[in-house]
Amino acid sequence: MDALFLCPACIGKTIALLLIANGAPIIAKKLLKNRFNHPIDMGRSLADGYPLFGYSKTWRGLAASVSATLVAALLLDLSVQHGALFGLTAMAGDLLASFIKRRRGYVESSRTRGIDVIPESLLPALALQSPLGLGWLDIAAVVAVFFLIEASLSPVLYRLHIRNRPY
Repeated sequence: MDALFLCPACIGKTIALLLIANGAPIIAKKLLKNRFNHPIDMGRSLADGYPLFGYSKTWRGLAASVSATLVAALLLDLSVQHGALFGLTAMAGDLLASFIKRRRGYVESSRTRGIDVIPESLLPALALQSPLGLGWLDIAAVVAVFFLIEASLSPVLYRLHIRNRPY
């Protein structure tokens, strides 16, 4: 896509994949309860005394995200590999955010708007820029739109008892 013009379809496809990648772990947690909720960091802490990522970042969530995005990618005319890569990079961004928050002393499941949203939306958009047809303005728009969706959707999910905190 031309870097000077936005591609609404490209942005929409990316936002849809982001919502699926980030929603799948929440749905898996609700459906599976405590089954398969093994922390990715295996409960390890670093020298600062804080967990590497925390108990809420699980293999179940990672598997749910990657599985859901690879299926969604097929529906959006992307390859299975692109879908899996999207899910992996979105979750890598989520893990990076958790790592940063633990180093700064934030408790698990606490919200810090920029840290929570930027890595998990920026990394997959950058990794799949070409297959998704994204230009630099599109990527900036994806991050901004995802930020706004997260901010407005979070209280609704709390009222529906899908999230534990309203953020």
